[in-house]
Amino acid sequence: MRILRLLLSVVCLAAVGITGTAHMAAWAQENAEIPPLPRPRPDRDASGAVAPVPAPPPRQQTPATEAIDTLAGAPQPVTLTARITQDGTNIPEGLIWRIFDSVPDANGEMALVAKVEGGTAQLELPPGEYVIHLAYGRAQTSEPLSVAAGQNSKDIVMEAGALRLNSAVTGDIPIAPNLLHFDIYTAGPENSRVMLAENLQPNEIITLNAGTYHIVSRFGDINAVVKADLRVEPGQLTDATLYHHGSEVSFKLVSEEGGEAIADVEWTVKSTDGATLFTDRGAFPWTVLAEGDYTVLAKLGDQVYNRDFQVQPGGQREIEILNNKF
Repeated sequence: MRILRLLLSVVCLAAVGITGTAHMAAWAQENAEIPPLPRPRPDRDASGAVAPVPAPPPRQQTPATEAIDTLAGAPQPVTLTARITQDGTNIPEGLIWRIFDSVPDANGEMALVAKVEGGTAQLELPPGEYVIHLAYGRAQTSEPLSVAAGQNSKDIVMEAGALRLNSAVTGDIPIAPNLLHFDIYTAGPENSRVMLAENLQPNEIITLNAGTYHIVSRFGDINAVVKADLRVEPGQLTDATLYHHGSEVSFKLVSEEGGEAIADVEWTVKSTDGATLFTDRGAFPWTVLAEGDYTVLAKLGDQVYNRDFQVQPGGQREIEILNNKF
């Protein structure tokens, strides 16, 4: 009986020892860093060569697969719309859509695939990747286009605004429209500006991308020029009037003050540094000059008459040169 109790005690202790050892092993396994698994190697035959991977069997063409291939390359319907701002309505007209292939050719140019003018564009394109170039007036933008099987659509937000320009002489003296024209450049340093529009007439509305632009207003064709930087806001019409410091000036050679103009006179206007600004021939020439000091010369036959004069901002002014021999 005593021997039986001793055997039972030994068995119990052994059981306790086994349980504790298993628990410690489990704890150690959970906390030990597991080394990276070895990368699988390709199967090799006895000679050590890599076993070739069997090529997939060629796909059998069936009417169904042919139909799928045909559908995958067939032109798909595409609808293109554009808005001035995020919350605006679709632009109904005046858009020029150009669709280019996204992959350049050997010359680095993308082939033109389609062109649509108007408002919303409805066209068909084979599935693939394209680039859209959209122009609305002088506003323009480019965006990618992905065409897949089925109905495709693309909505573009132009973020554009409009600009209307006019000019007057200081003091709100109006200028005849035929004497004004405007040029629009990108903003920034003068040597990096790019002309976007030239010889615009006053009150002409031009659409531009939102941003800041450099405006040049020319009054006449000589030296009456005003420049300004203007901001175009998206979805808004910006009205701007630029003010000139100059005047229209006419000339006549007379034998007495207030007399009739003498015909067939050669005229030259020079600046104070001697530069020739204006030449003409006739009895009653006129031009536009910026504010400043000038000299006018009138040549009649072998005789030359001259007069210094000053231009100040204002209305039209007449300059007489007196010929005392008449």
